[in-house]
This record gives sequence, structure tokens and C-alpha cells, in this order.
Amino acid sequence: MIDSPRFLRTRRNSSRRDWSKALTVGEEVRGEEPLVPPPLERTFDQAEVDSAAWENGLEPIGVRPHLGAYIKDLWARRSFIKVMALSKAYAENQNTYLGQLWTLFSPMMNAAVYVVIFGFILQVGRAGIENTIAFIVCGVFMFRFFERSVMAGAHSINKNLNLVRSVKFPRAVLPIAGVLSELAILGPAVAVMALISYVSGFLPFAGKVTIDWYWLLTIPAIGLLWIFSTGCAFLVARWVAITPDLDNLIPHVMRVLMYASGVIFSIDRYLGQFSWGWIAQYQPVAVYLYLVRSCLLNEPAYPQSLFMWLLGIGWAVVFAVAGFLVFWRGEERYGRD
Repeated sequence: MIDSPRFLRTRRNSSRRDWSKALTVGEEVRGEEPLVPPPLERTFDQAEVDSAAWENGLEPIGVRPHLGAYIKDLWARRSFIKVMALSKAYAENQNTYLGQLWTLFSPMMNAAVYVVIFGFILQVGRAGIENTIAFIVCGVFMFRFFERSVMAGAHSINKNLNLVRSVKFPRAVLPIAGVLSELAILGPAVAVMALISYVSGFLPFAGKVTIDWYWLLTIPAIGLLWIFSTGCAFLVARWVAITPDLDNLIPHVMRVLMYASGVIFSIDRYLGQFSWGWIAQYQPVAVYLYLVRSCLLNEPAYPQSLFMWLLGIGWAVVFAVAGFLVFWRGEERYGRD
């Protein structure tokens, strides 16, 4: 029988002999000198290293690429930019009960506060304006897009440090995707803005807002604002990445810029009397607010102007190019402590 007492005693004795033999061999091995293999002598010249890196598609990390290669690499990732922007826009207010409706309710409530306080109580926004409601609504919606785009650019590097430090890609992807996400959120808000402006024209104390072909010009006007906002996002992205303290100053700068851009009152009525009033009237944000209002509203103070369109194109090109070059020059510094 296999489980007999005699068989069990024999197996235990055999196990003891095996353990004793293993310990003896281990002691003998520990007593010997360890054999260390001789070091491998390999020498490579720079040409061989460069050739191996080129064949395997390896590139140095932490080095700013040439501008042409940088733009080409950025263009190759356009699909990734689109997916990243849309996913960020979809994730906005995802954990709330109303979800994406907050992208409409927030600017509407913000505009309502300014309309009541500055339009009816203080009557600041009514000076020189026929339809105060539509005037303030357009200003608030457009400036909110610009403000959120700048903040998205300011946080694009510092809030994605893990991605910046672990994956090699052109860092310009991050501010571009941030502003593009805000543009995706703005789309439905523009329809609501146009609807509010049109309906407000039926009120007895407000000027008429008619639907005509000028409304189609709202699309290129917002497009110019988007390009300009992207350039600003490039600038603040580099500045905040290098000096994080600047992130605390941006909201205050935005507040001053809101009042200097005529979001809730007419610049020409309140600032035009000063010798420096033309600076506020022709600064970029005020120009884009002028273009959008001239497309949607029938305000005599905001007629269609070829000069303002040319100025809007010029501001967009200057800030987009300058912002991109400034951001590119700091490429090798992003993500470093």
C-alpha cells in the first residue's frame, strides 16, 4: 500500500538526505570566488549613433525642433487635437444634473445680471444704444468665449504636466485644443444669442432686430475672434508655464479688459470724449465685439465697416503668428521643474 507507515518513513528519510545534500552543495558554492565576466569593450562614433537613431526614428528629447518640422508634426496631429477638444467640451458639466445645458444657462444668467444692473437700474448700457438687451447679450457671450479661451491656454501646460513629461508631441496641441473646445461650446450659445437678440426687438422699449444677410457675417467674425483667442492662449500658456504666479493675475486683467472693451456700454459714448479713447475703440477685443454686433444688430452706432473688418483680420494674424512663435521658442522648457 502506498500510504503504509513503512513507505512514509522511507520518503521522509529520502527528503532529509536531499535537503542535507543541497545544504552541503550551497556551502561549497558560497566558499568559492564568484566568476565575473570581463567587461564588453564597445565604442561607437557619432556617425554610427546618428545613423542608428535615424533608422529607428529616434529624436532627442528636450530639444526645440525646427519651425518647419514643428508645424508639420502639429498638422499630423490634427485628428488628435479634434478628439481632445471635443472630449473636453463633452466632459464640461458632465457630473451635473443639467449637463451641457449649463453651457447655455451660464452665459444667459451672466448676461441677465448685466442687463438688469447696467441696462435698467443704472441705465449705463442704454446710453447711445437702441436695443440694450441685444447689445449686452452679444457683448457678454463673445467676451465670455474670449475669457474662457485665455484661461484654457493659461492652464493648458500646468494641468497636463503628466502628459507633457511622458509623451513626446508638439506642446502647441494643448492650447489649440483648449480654445477649440471653447469654440465647440460656443456653437449652441451663438444660436441662443441670436434668438435672444431677435426676440428682444419685439419689446416696446427696445429697437428692432431684423434678420438679413448680414447675419451670415457672424461666422467669419467669430472665426477671427477664435484665431485671435488662440494667439492669446499661446502667449499666456508660455508665460504661466514659466511663471505660475501670473495665473492669479489673469482674472483681474480680464475684468479690466471687459470694461475697456465696451461689453456693457458704448465705448464711443463714454470714452470717445477722451484723447486716448481711440485706443479702447480699436483694441482687438473691442473690434471683434463691434464686428459681431454690426452683423446681428441694427444699431446706428455699429454699422458695417470695411476698416473694422481689415483691423480684425490684422489683429488675428498678428496675434496668431506672434503667439505661436513665442510658444514655440519655449518648447524645450515646458514640463521641467
